[in-house]
Amino acid sequence: MFAWLEKTRMKKPSGAIAASLFGLALCASSHARVTRIVIDETIALPPAGGVSIPYEQVAGRAFGELDPKLPGNAIIQDIELAKDADGKVRYVASFLIFKPVDMAKASGLMWHDVPNRGRILPAFAPEERAFGDIVLASAWQGDNSGATAVRPTASVAGMQFLQVPVARGPGGAPITGEVLGRIVNRSGKASQPLLVQTNPVPYKPVSLDTTKSKLVSRGGENMRGEVTDEVAIAASDWAWAQCDANNPFPGKPDPTQICLKNGFDPARLYQVVFTAADPYVLGIGFAAWRDVGAFFKKANADDSGSPNPLARRVTHSIARGISQSGNYLRGWLHLGFNQDETGGMVHDGMWPIIAGRRIALNFRWAQPDGVLELYQAGSEGPQWWLPHPDPVRGLPAAGILDRCTATRTCPKVIEHFGSAEVWALKLTPEWVGTDGNSDLPLPDTVRRYYIASSTHGGGAGGFDTSLPGVGLPKSGAACPGNNFGTGVLPANPMPHTQTMNALRVHFRDWVTKGTPPPPSRYPMLARQTLAEANKAALGFPTLPGLRSSLPEADFIMPVHDYDWGPRFNAQDGSGIPASAVPRIKQVLKMFAPKVDGDGNELGGVPVVLRDAPLGTYLGWNVTAGGDKPFHKDQICDYVGGMIPFARTAAEREAQHDPRLSLQERYGSHEGYVAAVSKAATRAMAEGFLLPADAAALVKAAENSAVLR
Repeated sequence: MFAWLEKTRMKKPSGAIAASLFGLALCASSHARVTRIVIDETIALPPAGGVSIPYEQVAGRAFGELDPKLPGNAIIQDIELAKDADGKVRYVASFLIFKPVDMAKASGLMWHDVPNRGRILPAFAPEERAFGDIVLASAWQGDNSGATAVRPTASVAGMQFLQVPVARGPGGAPITGEVLGRIVNRSGKASQPLLVQTNPVPYKPVSLDTTKSKLVSRGGENMRGEVTDEVAIAASDWAWAQCDANNPFPGKPDPTQICLKNGFDPARLYQVVFTAADPYVLGIGFAAWRDVGAFFKKANADDSGSPNPLARRVTHSIARGISQSGNYLRGWLHLGFNQDETGGMVHDGMWPIIAGRRIALNFRWAQPDGVLELYQAGSEGPQWWLPHPDPVRGLPAAGILDRCTATRTCPKVIEHFGSAEVWALKLTPEWVGTDGNSDLPLPDTVRRYYIASSTHGGGAGGFDTSLPGVGLPKSGAACPGNNFGTGVLPANPMPHTQTMNALRVHFRDWVTKGTPPPPSRYPMLARQTLAEANKAALGFPTLPGLRSSLPEADFIMPVHDYDWGPRFNAQDGSGIPASAVPRIKQVLKMFAPKVDGDGNELGGVPVVLRDAPLGTYLGWNVTAGGDKPFHKDQICDYVGGMIPFARTAAEREAQHDPRLSLQERYGSHEGYVAAVSKAATRAMAEGFLLPADAAALVKAAENSAVLR
């Protein structure tokens, strides 16, 4: 299976050296089942401003094997169908390490990052380099599609990849099942690929005979999953093919694209269900990421004697992932993967960033690139930390921490979110359960922080970014996702950067010194800062540039309770779906933070731009029409928008704007600088802003064009 990698095998040592290294290998194998590592590339990092410790990047591959009979591995869907002749299951995972050249200068803390669709996010922060921290990023996404495609070597500049086996039936017979693909907002007679987010659908039809697939077009879908004007497309009117003006229908056969005889209508969505074969055993990605992290934290060498470049220099470690990668961490912990094969704890801390659900990974035909568009899994089962019943979906009490609590391997957790996760990434059941009757308690080992009125991952920051004609563009923000469209409002600049800088310091101190971070801060029902997600309940004002009814009750992207069939385990998000297009049993009630008179959210941590605002900052946007009209007037997937304040009272009155103008609020440029200084002092005092960042923000306000 890994023949293309055999040429990289190292020569085995002999004599006394071999005996000595065998002892090291035994030590390594007792900690994790990474059996071999290969270093493909090492380069020096250029000096960083103000940082005196020289660093280097090390890229390589880890070869691992899993025992399917161990309880920690047996939970992986289809693992018994992926065994080699000796009963083991094998994988290859690429990794990238940022480390001091002189490891004596390492701090002892390792951040283990989860790549996002093959990319390493966040980039190695200068603050971590100043501390002497180590950063390890290793692959988990084994669908071998687009940015995650498997390559023969690893590179410091490349995407991270994981090679996993496919599931096979008795005698090696292929396993088949239904797969869903969608095409949206496309026009013309050229063929179109099937995408999940921005990567290709990782499965292909077993037959190019269109009578064996089902293609429909839809005139509309709403947030409740209700479909309008669905029309079946005759098998004779489309082909699995590549076509264009020089190669018209039926085109050149291609299992990754669809060619339509009459071309694509941009006002319609196209959905295909087809039979695919050879499902990847994607749950191996949980074990591979676990074992690579455990190896570099605990082992001295691999089974061949190749030394661990981090050996004996890691005393503490924190798992970290952003967005899709943070969802991965929540699923990883829920299924018990912070316990290694020897029963020990892998990571001391876990930081899922802007991630409010569990990754949809450990089931057959999973598409982990999904961002929870219609029919995408990921919100099944408990999204909350402690055991809590799920009466709405009829599931027993459970929580993400159940398995690690039983094995005493739970890490300390910091999670932080912004408004976009509430409005488009289905966050709030984590806070209030599926019934929404009360705030769910948090354990002492979890801190939750909310960055109010912010877009996914935070915006550009600064102050001129909120001013029309200076930094605020007239064009709308791009909606993320599968060719989703463009928002009517410009991008939201509310930043996460300074808050994350403070949280990074708190997390390091919590894990390495036992110093608790600030208390959790997020909107709550009990504090009357959380309500049902509609205009009246939230107190949202009528603002210029938006329809007066926004946000309507069905504007937020809700959690759909899907019927995935009897072989699907909703608690764990594992199993075998009965259909690629599940029935929607019900739509859960969704909540959002209440807002002040300006439309800015309440209940979050102190952020300077939120507390000295220059407009209304939204975690949502409205999709425009134009050349991508299918989602027109709906929520613009998970990107925020911004509506600036008028400069003067006269401008405000002319625009029928209920919000005070900049002059009415701050009086002058100096008045705004004073407001920024006050907000920065408050954020520092409460532990959410570092002194250096506070000084930089005040300086930026002094240099800004606000009220000049």
